[in-house]
Amino acid sequence: MEKIFDNTQVAFSLKSDTELDRAYFLFKMIDSQPLVRIGTAVTNFAIKANLPVEGLIRATVFDHFCGGVNENDCITVVDKMFTKGVSSVLDYSVEGKEEEEQFDAALQMTLKTIEFAKERLAIPFAVFKPTGFGRFELYEKLGEKQSLTPAEQAEWDRVVARFNNVCSEAHKKDVALLIDGEESWMQDAADDLVTEMMRKYNKEKAIVFNTLQMYRWDRLDYLKKLHEVAKNEGFFIGMKLVRGAYMEKENKRAEEKNYVSPICISKEATDINYDAAVHYMLDHLETMSIFAGTHNELSSYKLMEMMQEKGIAKNDNRIWFGQLYGMSDNISYNLAENGYNVAKYLPFGPVKDVMPYLIRRAEENTSVAGQTSRELSMIKAERNRRKGK
Repeated sequence: MEKIFDNTQVAFSLKSDTELDRAYFLFKMIDSQPLVRIGTAVTNFAIKANLPVEGLIRATVFDHFCGGVNENDCITVVDKMFTKGVSSVLDYSVEGKEEEEQFDAALQMTLKTIEFAKERLAIPFAVFKPTGFGRFELYEKLGEKQSLTPAEQAEWDRVVARFNNVCSEAHKKDVALLIDGEESWMQDAADDLVTEMMRKYNKEKAIVFNTLQMYRWDRLDYLKKLHEVAKNEGFFIGMKLVRGAYMEKENKRAEEKNYVSPICISKEATDINYDAAVHYMLDHLETMSIFAGTHNELSSYKLMEMMQEKGIAKNDNRIWFGQLYGMSDNISYNLAENGYNVAKYLPFGPVKDVMPYLIRRAEENTSVAGQTSRELSMIKAERNRRKGK
């Protein structure tokens, strides 16, 4: 397979010299782990104490990794990326809110992004997190097969209603809907609920997508079992495949509670698991749609190779590649340049509310071996290329 991801001219074609310098500065900071920890602590403190850091955050980290403070704010970025064939997934990234009114607000925002997506070719997907629509503990309790109190049951009914509301709108407006994956000990209840939505709304094609975190060794089996159910009941499967974002948390909890960690034994095992799931889905593309959410170049090449071998068109609408905004531009823009379907997750929301998301991303980046240094080497190469002109 021709190595297309090294083309930095295509990768950074939308970035001005100033933006490239900012990206270099940011990844240089993230590359230094203690600095990430200090920065995180200082930022958290400043935000809690209402110190005027929002402007600084907005001009640096926020603008690099986020589309804006509200959905209209994102349009400039959405349109700009689409000039290069890269689509957007508007992701309302406000985390950790646990009140009913917040869940209703998240529901309204998701409905708004579906409406937005319906009108714009550049936004092919909408997205939400299960815990954006209901309390974490509720999912956990249900996943552990504990019985709910009458009050909790009423609360869960409202969660189900929110899911239904959003999936039914997505179906009506023909907008594909990605539902993010979270911690394993709440995921069973979310999986059951998402499967219920697939049964209802994926009768003609995949509209509702669940997420499989392939750093979990049990997920390929889960996919195969779900496939059997889907075949028997006649519905389509939509899946976003990712490696996963909660590894340290997962391993720590397994150790504390003395159960076998759901996480693969090694990075290699995760990679093998991820590629196997991609392979399985491509083998059953007649009833499945795949959103390959990966910053891994090798996995992306493998998927491209499989498509080529099977004679699947690059722009087949059942296969999308996805990366996060502000990261892996060398993958996203080069894929788009070569005719593949690509969408960037574009987080948005008030600066203060999106900070937990950004902090998690910085920490995640630091823990993914080689991710930050790869970003840095690409940025360096492009800066040198421009200077050499």
